[in-house]
Amino acid sequence: MSKPHSVEKIGGTSMAATTTLFDNVLIAGRSGADLYNRIFVVSAYAGMTNLLLECKKTGEPGVYGRFIADDDANGWRDAMERVRSAMHERNAGMFARAASREAADAFVDKRIAAVSACLDDLARLRSHGRFCVKEQLMTVRELLAGIGEAHSAHSTALLLRDRDVNAQFVDLTMWDQDDMRSLDARIGDAFAAIDLTKVLPIVTGYAGCEGGMVRRYARGYTEMTFSRLAVLTDAREAIIHKEFHLSSADPRLVGEEKARKIGRTNYDVADQLANVGMEAIHPGAGRGLRQSGIPLRVRNTFDREDGGTLVTGDYISEKPRVEIVTGVRQMQALQFFEQDMVGVKGYDSAILEVLAKHRVWIVSKASNANTITHYLSAGADVVAKVLAELQKTYPEAAISAQPVAMVAAIGSDISRPGLVPDALRALADAGVTMIAMQHQIRNVDVQFIVDCDQFDTAVRALHRALIEDEADAAEDRRAA
Repeated sequence: MSKPHSVEKIGGTSMAATTTLFDNVLIAGRSGADLYNRIFVVSAYAGMTNLLLECKKTGEPGVYGRFIADDDANGWRDAMERVRSAMHERNAGMFARAASREAADAFVDKRIAAVSACLDDLARLRSHGRFCVKEQLMTVRELLAGIGEAHSAHSTALLLRDRDVNAQFVDLTMWDQDDMRSLDARIGDAFAAIDLTKVLPIVTGYAGCEGGMVRRYARGYTEMTFSRLAVLTDAREAIIHKEFHLSSADPRLVGEEKARKIGRTNYDVADQLANVGMEAIHPGAGRGLRQSGIPLRVRNTFDREDGGTLVTGDYISEKPRVEIVTGVRQMQALQFFEQDMVGVKGYDSAILEVLAKHRVWIVSKASNANTITHYLSAGADVVAKVLAELQKTYPEAAISAQPVAMVAAIGSDISRPGLVPDALRALADAGVTMIAMQHQIRNVDVQFIVDCDQFDTAVRALHRALIEDEADAAEDRRAA
């Protein structure tokens, strides 16, 4: 039987809305014993990891980017000072008590000084020319990533204690230790002596462990910590607090008044969302929760009274329907044509081996007698390397790549008769030219490949036809 506590993860944008976060999530009208039996795993405040590593959207280098570029001896140091200033500024806006703010600033200064000393040592070694520090750069990335979550967790625990909550800062970063135990062992040691009925743990989303969290999970490491915590402590429920509801489409695309909260769905749908890059939950994190039978709830930090969307393993919608329209705005369609492929095995495995070598994310694939097409979430430069390697191995093959977009209609059961014809009609009426389409037998998703510049139009058209019109028709039936 699951224990009575929940494990809850707070995203960076929600963390940055400190007052709302305290009013709607951390305290939210609770007092006494009701404050406890919860564990919070926190992300860095919005923008901090971008300053430490690089901007997730634009690629603008942060401290890590400046350090590896080595184009200016003071570049990474200046970037680190920008981190310090940003963290101090964040503290200044959060703390009313001078003593708490001073403690928060001192914590930041200590962490930054320690990591800066490591970078100084590496920079000196690199300047000699006879030392290769390339293999240490991933360690640098790990150290830098942990600063963001350490800052947010430490400050949040301080702010809670200022409000007479018995909060405890749980530092999993292990930034000053050489002992690289497994993530599970790190969590087990940290929680061995914590009484969840009397203590509110505020846990760093980054954990120092064997294999490296950033190396293994990229920027999804916070969700992996959150997931393993829920599994290892046998939580009643896992909850993610985000700045928006898990909606039927991006409200910025279809309009806030048209987007609908999903409400209920299953882990199969969550997997499809992760596959197309929608940030519901990291696929590895979702897998652990699903296998342990722990339900996942996605809540909107700014909508305190709403229960959000519940994700379970066994949910199937009562009537076949599309729950969400989303997709990949730009990816690469890698097409491999070889006339002699018919009846010959080995081509597919050879292509997959090259894609795995270059660590390319495969969103989807299709094949016929002599053509294999992979839809890849990767930059054109990486795909160009894949093309060159494949062409060298198969000089007679016609291998090409082109940028495309994918729009997917997803649901726990989309077996409604006429769904695909309705979708094709909606796209045609909107002037969207479909390049390709894939519909799996399991009736969980339909994928439409379109030109990149038609992505927004396609999402709006499919959402209107498959979700908005369906909901309007249901309302008319109820009214009748």
